[in-house]
Amino acid sequence: MKKQNNKKSEKILVVDDSPETLELIKRNLDNKGYFVFTSSNVSDAISFVNATPVDLVVTDLRMPQANGIQLVKHIRENYKNTEVLVITGYPSVESAIESIKLGAEEYLIKPFTDEELFIAVQKAFNKLNASKTTQRQTLFQGNIYGIIGESKAICTVFNAIEKIASTNVTALITGESGTGKELVARAIHYRSNQAAAPFVAVNCAAIPNELLESELFGYIKGAFTGANETRAGFFQTANGGTIFLDEISNTSLSMQAKLLRVLQEKEFYMVGDKKTIKVNVRIIAATNVDLLNFVKKGNFREDLYYRLNVVNIQIPPLREREKDVFLLINFFANKYAKEIGNKTIPLFTDRALEALKNYYWHGNVRELQNLMYHLIIMTEGNTIDITDLPPAMRYCIQNTPTFNKTLKEMEKEYILNVLTSVKNNKTEASNILGIDRKTLREKLKDLPFSESIE
Repeated sequence: MKKQNNKKSEKILVVDDSPETLELIKRNLDNKGYFVFTSSNVSDAISFVNATPVDLVVTDLRMPQANGIQLVKHIRENYKNTEVLVITGYPSVESAIESIKLGAEEYLIKPFTDEELFIAVQKAFNKLNASKTTQRQTLFQGNIYGIIGESKAICTVFNAIEKIASTNVTALITGESGTGKELVARAIHYRSNQAAAPFVAVNCAAIPNELLESELFGYIKGAFTGANETRAGFFQTANGGTIFLDEISNTSLSMQAKLLRVLQEKEFYMVGDKKTIKVNVRIIAATNVDLLNFVKKGNFREDLYYRLNVVNIQIPPLREREKDVFLLINFFANKYAKEIGNKTIPLFTDRALEALKNYYWHGNVRELQNLMYHLIIMTEGNTIDITDLPPAMRYCIQNTPTFNKTLKEMEKEYILNVLTSVKNNKTEASNILGIDRKTLREKLKDLPFSESIE
């Protein structure tokens, strides 16, 4: 492989078994400012693109050992952000059709002029840029692998996913329970060049520490009582792809040392074996606790923390994503209405939406998702009002603390909110407030708009 001086960011790999053709195309494209690599056969070209991302592959069709069609197919199956331009001195209708069908942007017949080459290359880059723009627009339309949202907070997460997906960097995803840490990990994997390889999710908190090593690394026959056969672990299963270690803070210090070895050496021992196993796996970890605080207390290895935390993606809690609450309500309401089959997509009253918007969402998106499932199943009719919501949510008409009000004013506001939530039913309001109707009547005398409540 030979590399030319870099003038532009676009990278081009030229593949041809003719040294003269390689030199000619390389020189012409280099003069246009592109970053050009060359290869004389398909095998070397495949090894190169597997190790070094390129934007465009310009390949001959007829070459020794393997032909250009195999290279086109490999690119199309594995690298969605790489375009292909086919060149050949032996044109045929069949090869042209097959190349285009496999996704080659252009088909040039030798000899071609410099201008024809430049036009074809520019056309390929135009298509590539348009594709990336479309991907970016799709990314920010609020649904990427199940992550719903358009708020500034969640768009920051989308940006991080897009930036690191095409790399092999280790990432640590942090956030409260229910925010969608596994969804973010899956989005990173499925937007990567290893999307076709396995994604393996492991909940470290759900596996007892004494069993975690054998689950992660596998074991050989006879390694312990009950090991009647050799069994591969999660790391072998994820080889070539991504392993997601959720709740990493629950691992023991001895297990953390073994994980550090995998990160540093790309190898491990199966339980009961003395032979190391090499593995090529991207590790993404997640936690809902302050892992750095765990490090300070001696509960988590500092060296492992910094190896995992190369890139940190902090997922915001739902209460900081006010704009996304309505999107999520709409998404899950539609989803479960269709899944149940005999339900009409419900309408939410303004009072219900206001309460849901202002609710604290302790369980984040998972809590909202479960609520929508409950409401779709249990609510009669096609309208969901505030009275259909769980009691804890009904009184969230306004949950923002106001410190310039007196205690009496805040009491009045709370009583009004409760009355609104129960459609001014004073008996029900009395029960919720824990006072009798007489006491409520006395308090209502001083309330604004009390005449409309009577």
